[in-house]
Amino acid sequence: MKRFRLVLAAALMTALVLSGAGVTAQSEVTFLSTQFNIVEEAAKARAIFERFEGKVNFVPSEEGPMIDLLRAEGQAGRGANDVVGALHGTFPTLAANDLLLDMTDLLEEISGSVDVNESLVALGRLGTEDFQYYIPWMQATYTMAANVEALQYLPEGAELNSLTYEQLAAWGKNMQEALGRPGLAFPVRGLWNRFMQGYAFPSWTGGMVTGFRTPEAVQMLTFFRDELWQYVNPESINYDSMGARLLSGEAMVTWDHVARLKPAFDAEPEKFVAFPAPAGPAGRGYMPVVVGVGIPATAPNPQGAEAFIKFLLTPATQGAIMRELGFYPVVSGVDTSDLPAGVAKQFEAVQAQGLAEDAIPSLLPVGLGGRGGEINEIYRNAFSRVVFDGEDPQTVLNDLGKALQALLNETGAACWAPDPVSDGPCQLK
Repeated sequence: MKRFRLVLAAALMTALVLSGAGVTAQSEVTFLSTQFNIVEEAAKARAIFERFEGKVNFVPSEEGPMIDLLRAEGQAGRGANDVVGALHGTFPTLAANDLLLDMTDLLEEISGSVDVNESLVALGRLGTEDFQYYIPWMQATYTMAANVEALQYLPEGAELNSLTYEQLAAWGKNMQEALGRPGLAFPVRGLWNRFMQGYAFPSWTGGMVTGFRTPEAVQMLTFFRDELWQYVNPESINYDSMGARLLSGEAMVTWDHVARLKPAFDAEPEKFVAFPAPAGPAGRGYMPVVVGVGIPATAPNPQGAEAFIKFLLTPATQGAIMRELGFYPVVSGVDTSDLPAGVAKQFEAVQAQGLAEDAIPSLLPVGLGGRGGEINEIYRNAFSRVVFDGEDPQTVLNDLGKALQALLNETGAACWAPDPVSDGPCQLK
């Protein structure tokens, strides 16, 4: 029923466009984006987009409605959206429906003035040789953060940039004994599914999906239940964004998306430190967030779209997005010499995490289309059923593994990094 409503809404929106109610002038560029869809972020994004020489109609959207709308426009043969901004994992679905123009020539033009991160450019080809489905727009990730007062409780021999999960648990124990309350806190109500997908599972199993129900995954969930969570603030089940929790002192040590931690570092940069996520037995799992921009095949103003994308890839715009919104550049030439103190601290942590020798980069789920929310719930449920409800880890993983495999089979989603490439739907061990 929910999906029917989304499709119906998309169809109605398209009908309005085709009837003339939503048609925009050729001088205007309509930018449909899954990023910056929170009110405060959208306002900052619009302020940056106002520097573009033309008019930009910025339309934030969730992933599912975006896909439905672009599909409806594709079926109608006409659309209202000129540029689409989305996570890497959204683009395979758009590509499979032939909803995107080739960006190869535009990328060549942009590359004449700036160097665009080649590894991210390659991702935008979605495994093809000569079709550029999207151009990387910006990148982000999730890191740890701590109040500087918590550093005195680090276990002996521990270093922030090479922390292990065992040392994190020991740190939590030391803080609890010294402070009389838990110092660790996490956004269980927020982006905790990303922690499980890109940090916990890869750090123990080396992958995100294939090792979901392995003994290593059992070991991981058992560690969180028996060794770590006793030192975590029980209010974590109600926490969404951790920047405010750092500022209030409810969290002495935490993890979250860099953009959600940014308010704390902006407000009191001298009070906080940022550092890479811990390492587990298999390595230091972390999740780079790659955001791209593409042009829908039905774009009414493709020339304006190209001009706007060139604007987004200028060093000045990339620097503004980093300063104001906490997403990091994908091009060369960005001036980082005068970064605000808090932004600089976070940027250093992001670099240290990505360059760590034991780093295991894990992409956001790929190829699931509008069903991405289902995989998020599977990983959330695995954690909550074991850690909060006390169920047997292997039983939980076997049960949820069936749902995960069914999702992969039904969507046809192939394995994505760090799991090895697969022919056909990704298969659990």
